[in-house]
Amino acid sequence: MRHSNILVLGGSGFIGRYVVNLLVARGCRVLVPSRRRERARHLILLPTCDVVDADVYDDATLERLVAGQHAAINLIGTLHGDRAAFTRTHTELPRRLIAACARHRVRRLAHMSALGADENGPSLYQRSKGAGEALARASTQNCTIFQPSVVFGREDRFLNLFAMLAKFAPLLPIGGADAKFQPVWVEDVARAIVNAIDNEATYGKTYELAGPKIYTLRELVRFAAVASGHPRPVLALPERFARWQARLIELAPGEPLLSRDNLDSMKRDNVAKVQPFQPAPELGIGITPMEPEAVIYLAGLHPRTRFGGWRARARR
Repeated sequence: MRHSNILVLGGSGFIGRYVVNLLVARGCRVLVPSRRRERARHLILLPTCDVVDADVYDDATLERLVAGQHAAINLIGTLHGDRAAFTRTHTELPRRLIAACARHRVRRLAHMSALGADENGPSLYQRSKGAGEALARASTQNCTIFQPSVVFGREDRFLNLFAMLAKFAPLLPIGGADAKFQPVWVEDVARAIVNAIDNEATYGKTYELAGPKIYTLRELVRFAAVASGHPRPVLALPERFARWQARLIELAPGEPLLSRDNLDSMKRDNVAKVQPFQPAPELGIGITPMEPEAVIYLAGLHPRTRFGGWRARARR
């Protein structure tokens, strides 16, 4: 690849691991910062991937990471938090990354946004994503923006969450049951990003990423439960009760399974503008249905050798 030294923020996360593996397979030198390097063992084993302990929210550290790179990919995001947390992650970090890239003459940037990102959207998540997207679009870098719907894959925290809840709960009460989503496979998302890096036809463009079929949240919850071997009835909660449920979940320790801001996001359908959806030809990707792939991993049948080839090449 022409852009052979690439910084990947969020490279140890769900989508990031697929992006990094594809870049390594294409011979790139990839730099992945992580605040908990031990959690990125799946990347440390890869040849030409350097995982370093680093806090990307520290200005001096970000400067060091950007220096010497040919391109940067920002995949960092959060689904939960208050206004300050969303702004810090989705708006201020892109602002600082863009500025650092400009200072070090890094002319290529790929930015992960989301379907529904809108500075005037109903949720804090959507508004902060929209603000970050606007910064990326206005930057002097050759920037490509990606807007995926909910992403599914073996390590996802969406279908797997519903499958886990179905294992223990006899009934699945949910808010926003009629909200619509268009799930996109993680490998299609990763390939779109990696294929775009050297493709000048993608510079300055924004791409929606979605799957071939639209589902309601009720249908997705039922699908995950059945596929995992624990079919359960799904109860659609009225908005008032759904917000009470979300508020109680927010009070529990740890990262919440659902928040009131998530419910606000579901006031808008998470689907592509043009139907039936077809990915832009310059991205060079397919459009993978959810059922075959998701049924396999939700049932616990997914092979564990996805990255074995690259590990073998590194003799690790």
